[in-house]
Amino acid sequence: MAWRLEGTYFENCNCDMVCPCTASGLTAPADNDRCDVLLAFHIDTGEIDGVDVGGLTVVVVADTPALMGEGGWRMGVLMDAAASPRQAEALGAVFGGQRGGPMEGLGPLVGEMLGMESREIAYADDGREHRVKVGDAVDITAEDFVSPLDPTGAGVKVSGVGFPADTLAAGRATASTVDVFGLTWDNTGKNSFSAPFAWSA
Repeated sequence: MAWRLEGTYFENCNCDMVCPCTASGLTAPADNDRCDVLLAFHIDTGEIDGVDVGGLTVVVVADTPALMGEGGWRMGVLMDAAASPRQAEALGAVFGGQRGGPMEGLGPLVGEMLGMESREIAYADDGREHRVKVGDAVDITAEDFVSPLDPTGAGVKVSGVGFPADTLAAGRATASTVDVFGLTWDNTGKNSFSAPFAWSA
């Protein structure tokens, strides 16, 4: 059976600006000795093996070496508590990489799976500002950059990235705290990316 997901995503890490890991396809080192990163995916429409997963959110948190392509990631997944058992199982398989698609490519890089937990997740995205709140575990707001030198107001973009989308809007977190799976950080003021995404396999 095939699957498809479409929606919006954003991420925040502890690099200062325009994370070199993402911009280089994981071949350039991060700005710090360890990369603390969170990716939040909100699914507007989607189906996995006939299971409708539209309206749900999945959050991935990871602690990685500075050179992410070396592997040894410590990663955990937060699943939307609004998901039924069938929806959670289907999404867990996609975001765990077992069903192919973009997350499958990250599988060999994960050295330790920290777990998967069901939590209430609130996600908001107005196209320029992005927020995800997961109880007292995650609270991140990120805002895309808009250059005052650009009369179009289109925002600063990085193209040719590939994962999780080809073109990402660059920005920074105006607030960012994470405390889950033994991972704790505050990446306020640090790098963010956002984009619509469309995955299938």
